[in-house]
Amino acid sequence: MSLLEKIGQNPQRSMQRFLCGLGLFVLGACFILLGLYQSHIWQIIGLIILACGCLLAIYGYIGMFANRLYHIVNRTKD
Repeated sequence: MSLLEKIGQNPQRSMQRFLCGLGLFVLGACFILLGLYQSHIWQIIGLIILACGCLLAIYGYIGMFANRLYHIVNRTKD
């Protein structure tokens, strides 16, 4: 099993990870904006959530990209 095949073996799961990471990113941005008007603690919490969201979205996107690249590389010529 190649690395591309292993990383991209479940594109639906990768899409779920990407969307979950995107949602966490938006939630973190909302906490950062809340921190402008409230305590600065909300901004710190927002930065942590934002970083986790970015990492999860990147992980999901890599899985989707690996799946597409695997199918392009292994396309049979008809």
